[in-house]
Amino acid sequence: MAHWLLKSEPFKYSWDRMVADGRTHWDGVRNYQAANNLKAMQVGDQAFFYHSNEGLEVVGIVEIARTYYPDPSDPAGRFGMVDVQPVKPVRTPVTLKQMKSDPLLQGMALIRQSRLSVCPVADNEWARVCELAGIEP
Repeated sequence: MAHWLLKSEPFKYSWDRMVADGRTHWDGVRNYQAANNLKAMQVGDQAFFYHSNEGLEVVGIVEIARTYYPDPSDPAGRFGMVDVQPVKPVRTPVTLKQMKSDPLLQGMALIRQSRLSVCPVADNEWARVCELAGIEP
């Protein structure tokens, strides 16, 4: 199983809305590197749900429920989306500041490529963020 991080601005789509919806498609990605990350996702992979712009923190975990398929909001047909469903909230949100100051997370894509909306997360990074969040990896 691979691990990922998905960014969402909470005023557009928050963790609470994700939980209320129970499942949603992750669309609107228009960066080729982020889109390639979506293409690499498999059903059962898990991702941190990260609030960007406001909060700047990991607030929950989602699971990939459907692999990459065309995004109907892209008239050119170049981009796609995946479906995700909530797994669990974190006990303690993990802030970007915490992650930036943790020596074990210095190589994390979120830190190295801060503008990327869909990032891979290495197994050791996943375990460390879970530890900081007070949840089992």
